[in-house]
Amino acid sequence: MTELDRYLHAATRDNTRRSYRAAIEHFEVSWGGFLPATGDSVARYLVAHAGVLSINTLKLRLSALAQWHSSQGFADPTKAPVVRKVFKGIRALHPAQEKQAQPLQLQHLEQVIGWLEQEAVVARTAGDRPGLLRAKRDSALILLGFWRGFRSDELCRVQIEHVQATAGSGITLFLPRSKSDRENLGKTYQTPALQRLCPVQAYIDWITEAALVRGPVFRGIDRWGHLSEEGLHANSVIPLLRQALERAGIAAELYTSHSLRRGFASWAHQAGWDLKSLMSYVGWKDMKSAMRYIEASPFLGMTRLPEKPLAT
Repeated sequence: MTELDRYLHAATRDNTRRSYRAAIEHFEVSWGGFLPATGDSVARYLVAHAGVLSINTLKLRLSALAQWHSSQGFADPTKAPVVRKVFKGIRALHPAQEKQAQPLQLQHLEQVIGWLEQEAVVARTAGDRPGLLRAKRDSALILLGFWRGFRSDELCRVQIEHVQATAGSGITLFLPRSKSDRENLGKTYQTPALQRLCPVQAYIDWITEAALVRGPVFRGIDRWGHLSEEGLHANSVIPLLRQALERAGIAAELYTSHSLRRGFASWAHQAGWDLKSLMSYVGWKDMKSAMRYIEASPFLGMTRLPEKPLAT
């Protein structure tokens, strides 16, 4: 790989690259399309999958086709008038119903963390090293994900070298890149210590128990209690969260990794945060993104936790 290719490769995120490859394969192999494509063939492809694939998936397929043609020096067929008109018609006849993750309400956050704390006590008493580590890891991941409003990919990229945590005070961490950081400038996040459900103490307990000094904060744990050298994959956060919730007696099928982010946003909204403070804290660039995450119904069982914006 040349230096030029290396920088071009770095400009596209891994998840986007994989999605684009899958989209091109679907057009060319599964559907039988020919590349380079024409506007008419792209329009027929859209018609063939209208009502089958979601609007967002079709948009991704168009973006992948546009990127392929541009990178290969061909004219972009997705800009053809017939493609634009067909896509507009699909949106009219098959309006997208946005699916949103169930927000993790505060009483459920208390319930699952309480359960994980009990699991840790039982595991330590029984000499169950893998069980103890999983309970500590899951508590730290859930609490940090909730109180910082992190996405699953952001949680999985946190590195110990980029974290400073002081018990009873707060935690500061740096992420070199994130979905909202389009310029890859990196961003520093801060969260104070809390009297209850504290992400700072949970983080300290986890890395202390696991004896971690460098590398990914959140890792896989095998049946013998050995920690992986690699960080968790973002896709593993959903089953991890659901399993913890189910063990705590909470129906978890509607929860995803976005439930932590939505849960925090809804809590902050009910606690009286203004929208500007919430957007700044979580990292949203536009009001529409923020409003999608805010749950209008009030939380039950609120505990005495910060009512003003946390430190940023």
